[in-house]
Amino acid sequence: MRMTAWVRGRVQGVGFRWFTRARALGVGGLNGFVSNLEDGRVQVVAEGERRDCDALLDWLRTGDTPGRVDGVTEIWSAPRGGYPPFEIR
Repeated sequence: MRMTAWVRGRVQGVGFRWFTRARALGVGGLNGFVSNLEDGRVQVVAEGERRDCDALLDWLRTGDTPGRVDGVTEIWSAPRGGYPPFEIR
């Protein structure tokens, strides 16, 4: 599966991308990236098994994340491939 999530709140300038990458690598089996958006949100794109994507999404919503998460919106689609192991962009 491919999960694309947009995280709203105070999530830039607080180490959010680094912690998200670490969590994705800890889950294992995920390829993709995390990046800051110009509007202050963070975008997370993860491809892998549904259960692994769900584990990352659950952490984004309820985990001990840096900063403050006000909300997460996600969409699911077929994987596109071509991503390296999880990286920060």
